[in-house]
Amino acid sequence: MENEAKEKSQAAQLKEKLFINKKNGCRKVSSDDIIRADEFCEEYKNFLDHAKIEREAVIYAIEAAQNAGFTEYDHTMTYEPGDKVYVNNRGKAVMLAVIGKNGTHNGVRLGIAHIDSPRLDLKPKPLYEANDLALFKTHYYGGIKKYQWPTIPLALHGVVALKNGSNITVTIGEDESDPCFCVTDLLPHLAVEQMSQVMTKAFNGEHLNVLVASRPFNEDEESESVKLNVLSILFEKYGFAEEDFLSADLHMVPALKARDLGFDRSMIGAYGHDDKVCAYPALMAALDTEMPDSTVITVLTDREEIGSDGNTGMKSTFLADFIADLAQADGEQARHVLRKSTCLSADVNAAYDPTYASAFEANNSSFINNGAVITKYTGSGGKYSTSDASAEYMAKVRRILDDAGVLWQTGELGKVDGGGGGTIAKFVANYNADVVDLGVPVLSMHAPMEVVSKLDVYMTYRALFEFYRAE
Repeated sequence: MENEAKEKSQAAQLKEKLFINKKNGCRKVSSDDIIRADEFCEEYKNFLDHAKIEREAVIYAIEAAQNAGFTEYDHTMTYEPGDKVYVNNRGKAVMLAVIGKNGTHNGVRLGIAHIDSPRLDLKPKPLYEANDLALFKTHYYGGIKKYQWPTIPLALHGVVALKNGSNITVTIGEDESDPCFCVTDLLPHLAVEQMSQVMTKAFNGEHLNVLVASRPFNEDEESESVKLNVLSILFEKYGFAEEDFLSADLHMVPALKARDLGFDRSMIGAYGHDDKVCAYPALMAALDTEMPDSTVITVLTDREEIGSDGNTGMKSTFLADFIADLAQADGEQARHVLRKSTCLSADVNAAYDPTYASAFEANNSSFINNGAVITKYTGSGGKYSTSDASAEYMAKVRRILDDAGVLWQTGELGKVDGGGGGTIAKFVANYNADVVDLGVPVLSMHAPMEVVSKLDVYMTYRALFEFYRAE
């Protein structure tokens, strides 16, 4: 019996040395870490409520950066180690840089997250009247399950650009005194045919019409008087007419506030965690970075949910051009700087959901409360459309996080051949830089309300901060 106990003890010791520790992450960290995570997420919830679209996120980021001593970048100026600058890309993407002691000579440290989220965009000519109801036509943005969007309260966010060069900011539906809007749905009593169809047929894009009014302008016997009433209200409040919709970026988003979720308040339920749950930690890590060895650049980019195309997405040259300017100031060539650069593509992964366990491979999934998740590759169908971080770079990131005591895990995006997805990592890899995805595991990703763990949000901040300051 003594020999058996001794053998078990040896086996237990060897398992502790060789096995991955699978304990719940909350048991691996101190009570102080839990407290710090809860405190960190209080302002994150405020960020979620005030940055539902990318333009609002850029405004928030620039204001926070200016308060932290960042100034707008001027390529004609000379910057010294410790200087902090930002670049505003058309009000829809922003870059923050902290000049390092070695400048760009050893490459730069990149942290990149996206600030757009799935939503309903208004079409260029959205407003119409049908059977005495006024509605907006929409074109959904990003990957959504269309059936999740009817009958939830919606708010209107965005800008209307006038021909005189001025912009009108529109926000309706967030204040308690504001009206909200919604997409209607068919009652179950009359939905026999609808409910017999597959989801992609039962709910299609042209059905995502937003109900906005029902009263006519006045007692005049004019056609489209409900539509006229809407335009009259908009003109009185904001000063624009129907033709101004042609030059507008207007979006319908859930009119929901970020809320603590669960009896233990360990989670946050909100719209837009993907990917603001990584953008906020990246922003905070940038603001807290003082004198890094290499120049640190934090990018909050747009358009990721629809392929990163456009001049504010990661397929644009705006980041490469900025690095080229910094490199030139240091007497370096951009391609040499990029080759030596490293990046954390700060993006989310799908947290294991026991209700839908068949979609996951548990041994290679990420889990709520187990810290920031490193995703070596995404893609689909045989690793298509992904960069796949090298073993050497994975080891480097592991060392940085472990040396700093950051709680982290790894995870794939569901089962092989179960679907898949992509991030901006592949576009950064095309610069010839080393890159891997790191972010927060999310439940109900792309739904109008997503769920994350406060501990995971905080550990993603810590991961980015330690990455920025590592030698």
